[in-house]
Amino acid sequence: MRPSFGAKASKDGVSFRLWAPGARRVDLVLDKRHAMRRREDGWYVADIAGLTAGARYQFRIDDELDVPDPASAFQPDDVFGPSEVIDHDGFEWRAGDWRGRPWHETVLLEAHVGTFTQQGSYRAMIDRLDHLVATGITALELMPLADFAGKCGWGYDGVLWYAPDSAYGRPEDLKTLIDEAHLRGLMVFLDVVYNHFGPEGNYLGRYAPNFFTDAHTPWGSTIDYRVPQVRAFAVENALCWLGDYRFDGLRLDAANHIMAFPGEQSVLHDLSVAAGQLAQATGRHIHLVLENGDNRASLLDPTEEPPNGKYRGQWNDDYHHVWHVMLTRESSGYYGDYQRSPRGDLARALASGFVYQGEVSAFWGNKPRGEPSRQLPPDTFVNFLQNHDQIGNRPFGDRLESIASPSAVEAALAVTLLAPMVPMLFMGEEWGSKKPFPFFCDFHGDLANAVRKGRRQEYAWAYAKYGDEVPDPLDPATPQSAVLDWDLRSPEHDARLTLVRELLHIRRTEIMPRLAGAAFGEAQAEDSGLLTAHWRMGDGTTLRLTANLSDRDVTSPNSTGTPIWGGEPGGRLAPWSVVWRLAR
Repeated sequence: MRPSFGAKASKDGVSFRLWAPGARRVDLVLDKRHAMRRREDGWYVADIAGLTAGARYQFRIDDELDVPDPASAFQPDDVFGPSEVIDHDGFEWRAGDWRGRPWHETVLLEAHVGTFTQQGSYRAMIDRLDHLVATGITALELMPLADFAGKCGWGYDGVLWYAPDSAYGRPEDLKTLIDEAHLRGLMVFLDVVYNHFGPEGNYLGRYAPNFFTDAHTPWGSTIDYRVPQVRAFAVENALCWLGDYRFDGLRLDAANHIMAFPGEQSVLHDLSVAAGQLAQATGRHIHLVLENGDNRASLLDPTEEPPNGKYRGQWNDDYHHVWHVMLTRESSGYYGDYQRSPRGDLARALASGFVYQGEVSAFWGNKPRGEPSRQLPPDTFVNFLQNHDQIGNRPFGDRLESIASPSAVEAALAVTLLAPMVPMLFMGEEWGSKKPFPFFCDFHGDLANAVRKGRRQEYAWAYAKYGDEVPDPLDPATPQSAVLDWDLRSPEHDARLTLVRELLHIRRTEIMPRLAGAAFGEAQAEDSGLLTAHWRMGDGTTLRLTANLSDRDVTSPNSTGTPIWGGEPGGRLAPWSVVWRLAR
């Protein structure tokens, strides 16, 4: 069945569809105007014989405004220009027999296309795929690609959800990147934003006001998923990325800001079911992951194969926050919720997933946050020490390596990369890059001034202390400062990379084969810095962790099993040392 939205090329020509219930008249603008026929429920349609892929077009609304297709497959001249007809069936895939990898084999690396390489393109990323494979990464996750206004940005202000941003290349370039990744055994995930549209280049409110409610998210008007056409727009978009581009999975940004109503089926459910149907029809592994500040364990089930309403996993912000507090002693913002006992909170995350499972959170408005999560398999949780948010939402975009001791960071990596949760690194973290990743965008006029004002208010203390040293998000030098330093690695960087590769080798040989069917065990933290934890693995073995997360030696407890990392500590554990064992 053809998608409801956008332009569809065939051997006879191209058919166009636009849902514009708020428009009195819509014309298709090619080399000349073509009046579109209005059908039921506000749909406008036009079929143009003889037209081929590559044609550029716009929609003229009520003889007043020319707009791009909201389901445009490509915008060669950014979000304000004409849309281009793309024939997705015309791409010749080389990895035709690729069916993906099971979820428990996932080791993620999050990357921003524009700063991953000096060229900042899809094609340039291909040259670095072998590095990812050699490191032990099994899945590349791209920050959002939906077309946004300007030449650079993080991607979370996209307005044309179906069009991969032209700043990084053409659709066939993105497909080639994914194809080359699959040929190397790498999955590719995409971050998608279904909770709002960006502030510049979105015309839906003019001709389809039904898309939005009067409520607002922190980033813009709330999308009204009670409207069937609006719900279909998001679900079909997910299927476009998963089907036309063959992404192996999607990560849904800030799902707690996707509107849901009591007693009504959430769009999250529909999206999961549709993805599962695609997986079943194609024999592929397709993985859906949430970012959800509400810690709703009831939305998650990594064993559901194919997806049928649930989600494989969730980014575990709790896990990041407790490590960040331990390693930096920061206490501002959401870090304030993790001050009482950071090591104890870490033990809770290791023993049952979330830290907040219904407890009151001060940062979240002194309200209960989360649901019990211990009943879920450990690999439900995507654990990380850094990601784009946790680096970029700092005044200078400074990485953990710039504010914590190397030995402490390496201990955190040894815990994170071998624990039976799904680990994620941020690009360059595998070699300890200190390249900043500050927030940046390419807005103009009043909107640019509003962004600057907002940043100055949010980080008033930093501007008061450092003044103009704080990066300007609108300065072209700011995104350039974030480009990875691939060719400037030092011996220290090489040593960190060796460490990460060794840890991921152990994960591949000792942990992954035992993850299916694994279950949470127990964890305990002591005031001395000693942390112990264990999990029951799928093959019946017990995975045991013993770590000293302090700057002083501690007494090593007796523990059974064969060491797989860290050796035999003897009677004492050195500062920031980590030992992993497997026991029958």
